[in-house]
This record gives sequence, C-alpha cells and structure tokens, in this order.
Amino acid sequence: MSNYVITPSKQATVAIKDSDDLFPVRRIYCIGRNYADHAIEMGHDPDREPPFFFQKNSDNVDCSGEFPYPPQTSDVHHEIELVVALKSGGVDIALDEALGHVYGYGLGLDMTRRDLQDEMKKMGRPWEIGKAFEKSAPMSPITPVSQVGHLDAGTIQLMVNGELRQKGNLNQMIWKVAEMISCLSEYFELAAGDLIMSGTPAGVGPVVKGDVIVGSVEGIGELTVTVI
Repeated sequence: MSNYVITPSKQATVAIKDSDDLFPVRRIYCIGRNYADHAIEMGHDPDREPPFFFQKNSDNVDCSGEFPYPPQTSDVHHEIELVVALKSGGVDIALDEALGHVYGYGLGLDMTRRDLQDEMKKMGRPWEIGKAFEKSAPMSPITPVSQVGHLDAGTIQLMVNGELRQKGNLNQMIWKVAEMISCLSEYFELAAGDLIMSGTPAGVGPVVKGDVIVGSVEGIGELTVTVI
C-alpha cells in the first residue's frame, strides 16, 4: 500500500529505436545559442562564450507526432536539435570521461513561444513561460550508442510543408557533446535519465496549425510532427 497522499504523476519516457524498451526521463537540459549562425540570427555575438543552459520539464516530452498549438501566443517557433540521453552521471565529470555517460542520441524539437520568450528577455526574467509548456519537446526514439556511435558530425535539418527551413552540421556546434556534459556537471548532479538538447542551427521560424514539420539528423533518422 502506498503512502502517497495523491497519485504520483506518470513517468515521462522516450521510446528506444527498434525496441519495446523505454528511456525514463529525469530532467531536460537545453543549451542556448550553440550554433554560431543561430546566435547571429538572434542578435548575439557568435564568439565562443561560456555556455548557458535552461530547462524544460520532463513531462514536456511528447512522442505522439502531434504538437497542439499552445495558448497565450501567436508566434510559436520550431528549433531542431540533437538530443543526448544519459545512462549515468555525477558531478565534475572530466571531459575525457563525459561520452562514457551517454546512452544514445535522438532528435527533438525545442518548440518555443517566441513572443513570450522575447517579453521575458526584455524584462530580464526566466524563459520557462516561452520554453517549458505542455508538449513543447516532441522527440524521436533514442538510438543507442552501440548502434550509432558518438555523433560529432552530420547534417541536421528541418523542413516545414516540404520547404527547407533549417540546415547545419553537428560539427558546427560551438560546445561539443562532451563539453556540455562536463560543464553541466559543474553546476548540477547529472544522473541516468537526463536529456540534453544540444542547440539549433539558423533558420528558426513560426509554425501554424496544419503545418507538417520533418526534422532529421544524419545517423539518427527523421522526426515528423503535425501542428494541430
């Protein structure tokens, strides 16, 4: 018999590619402006500065293939990203040991209420209202490292209704996967189940109801999401 005073929330999960197994999600860390061209389009200097992170909630993950257009906004943007799934963690992880904590890689969308995010930026307030809303992290199944290896290069792109919107290469990331893991572990205790959304290339833009978003990362495959 449980001692919980209310029913616990359902564990957020992401599918494993070609398997019935599930990856339990603990936390979602997102790195901002990790591609130089995206930093420029957002009005920032692309020089290598210390990385900064924000978070989405674990239950923002959605694998249904549908993205409900959220309330209180008229400007929702797509951001295609490589997702890093951790099988273990710790604090102060050495750079040369960081990749040993990776279970696998996936593909995700950091859907953003851009108008609300911009308001928060102007007031110097946190971004959660623009980033951490329901179903704001559509994701593909995770491909284990044993199948794909570690991804340090490869095309990442996104199309909306067949039109190319975003295209880059993983080798253009300012902060590489191992560096992100090592840096995060200086500020947080990382653990199995953590996801890291590794930033997006240039070309972010709005979507409307009825749009079909198709993202892809070389070596991982595709993620198709319909805005409803």
